[in-house]
Amino acid sequence: MTQGTRPRPKLFRALGAHEPPAAVEVEGRAFALGSCLKHDSWAATAVYRCGERRILCKFGRQQPILGVPARWLGRALARREGWFLENLGDLPSVPRSCGPVRVAGAVVDHAVAHDYIGGHPLSRDERVDDRFFPRLHHLLDAMHGRGVAYVDLHKRENIVVGDDGRPWLVDYQICWRSTAGRWGRLWPARRVFASLCVADRYHLIKHQLRLRPDQVPGELRDLDRLRPSLLHWHRLLVGDPFRALRRRILVWMAIRSGAGRAKSEVFPEESVRLARERRASLGWRGGGSGGPV
Repeated sequence: MTQGTRPRPKLFRALGAHEPPAAVEVEGRAFALGSCLKHDSWAATAVYRCGERRILCKFGRQQPILGVPARWLGRALARREGWFLENLGDLPSVPRSCGPVRVAGAVVDHAVAHDYIGGHPLSRDERVDDRFFPRLHHLLDAMHGRGVAYVDLHKRENIVVGDDGRPWLVDYQICWRSTAGRWGRLWPARRVFASLCVADRYHLIKHQLRLRPDQVPGELRDLDRLRPSLLHWHRLLVGDPFRALRRRILVWMAIRSGAGRAKSEVFPEESVRLARERRASLGWRGGGSGGPV
């Protein structure tokens, strides 16, 4: 542990005092733990190796929340993400699902695994080729056509620039699936799904405007006009209050600095670490940014 840093308490770690298992079995093969990329309140995410092959395993929440059992939450999130990976895995830019995860022969029902995508999270100063954002737009078209909204595209770190320069979307934990049958045809369900699809487009265009403004038509450059009202009210009533409370707690516990940034934290998420290293290599002098709790 570096001087001036402190580990998160068990409450803010999905596995509490535990770490991801040293070995897992996937598709009949044994994989050894390589490195833990992130361990936050919702999941512990780690890379496993078997020879030259690498996979990424995510272990959902098991630690109780103030005495309230949370194992059901970990199982539900893993089952949810597994469904999206299985049903979208044939699309380009979606990692291939690896099926059930086993430890010592037993299926771990709070874990989900997919092929590891070599590359790095999309940075704020990334140089991408002409096909990068068109491929992401085509992916959203395909997902929306299958009744799935990605929802989490506002996080730039969920877009991975592959080693070959191709885009990949990772983290399908909070995707939204339109309800089939009678309920899905009702106006509220259709309205929510349509709004989430518009939000997906808004966030992708926001990233594109920053990195490839030459590809954004003039009528799509006014983000204020494009921003769906759902985003405004969610941020006002849910997002901002939750983040503010979360940061106050972490600052109070001396896990983060007074600004709420992760620079005083022993284990900020991997995307934050990579962004810092990239900015340092480019001589960037701005402030850091913290990852999710």
